[in-house]
Amino acid sequence: MNFLSPNFFIRNIHIGTVEGASCVNLGNNAPSGFESHKKHNQGFGNVYGDGNSLKGLRSILSDSAILDMMVNSKDQEVPEWIQTMIKNEMEKEIHASP
Repeated sequence: MNFLSPNFFIRNIHIGTVEGASCVNLGNNAPSGFESHKKHNQGFGNVYGDGNSLKGLRSILSDSAILDMMVNSKDQEVPEWIQTMIKNEMEKEIHASP
């Protein structure tokens, strides 16, 4: 068999999850430039096990999505209107604090 053979003999393979900047490669590969951006908002959390009961539960999540717009801006300058908006929101927070 050739060293760079494109033949694969796999009896069984199980892949649960491929996400983000992950990949499954077979053969001669040179993956590069992978990027992943993920946001996960969770106001309550996780409940594990059997027979769980949640009564009278209240939860709140406050998410400023404005910062999410800047995730991909590594190579780009943040637009002035976004800088102004962030500055205004931060000033509101400072003045609202006790």
